Amino acid sequence: MCFHTSQTKKVVELENRYDASLSDDEARDAYDIPRYHLNGFSHPDMLIIPQEEPSVLAPSLWGIVPRNKKPEQLSNYYKEAVKYGGGLNAQSEKLFDHFIYKHSALTRRCIVPVTGFFEPHEYKNKKYPFHIKHKNNDVLSLAGLYTLVGSVVTFTILTKKASPLFAKIHNKKNRQPIILQKDFEQEWLKDDLNENGIKELINLNFNEEELSTYTVSRDLFQIKVNTDTESIIDEVKYDGVVI
Repeated sequence: MCFHTSQTKKVVELENRYDASLSDDEARDAYDIPRYHLNGFSHPDMLIIPQEEPSVLAPSLWGIVPRNKKPEQLSNYYKEAVKYGGGLNAQSEKLFDHFIYKHSALTRRCIVPVTGFFEPHEYKNKKYPFHIKHKNNDVLSLAGLYTLVGSVVTFTILTKKASPLFAKIHNKKNRQPIILQKDFEQEWLKDDLNENGIKELINLNFNEEELSTYTVSRDLFQIKVNTDTESIIDEVKYDGVVI
């Protein structure tokens, strides 16, 4: 599952990459701060590109919430939902059946721009985090869903069964986030995309030759350590941990 990400690009870089504009320019300085480790369980405020406004980079909380909730209920909902993964990820196999996802599948899909994400690898009963990023340091477009809770946008990252590469990395759960090929990003946001078309895009595999994967500090898993620092995406090698 994908519970940890990085987003270190300036807003203008994302705007140029996606031909989109930040919805609230007064927030530009805040989103220009590089985030080397975004822990999903803290439900960080991140930028997404929503299907309803594909020319906009919109602030959104990571952790999807049912649309019938109210903004003042978010905090309590997240506390309760932690036992179900906090709404951080959505299994694509349940896209058209789940009580939350089915209301967003056709009309509220989104792109979640990240510069990388982290996945756990198990070796001799210990977890070692891998960082996955584009070899050219380009942004990666993760497929997601969102809901509107009053004026608050909440989102989740879609996952699927792991490819051979990700099965080696995430060797316990055998899952991976859905990474959209650049040529199909706008297709993902089209209003006329039907159920079959959505499933086709989900089943397409990203060209993994474009990805760089390596182990990083195990501090990533330490709650009491500040891991939102540049050093957290530096490679750290461990004896015996190879894929």
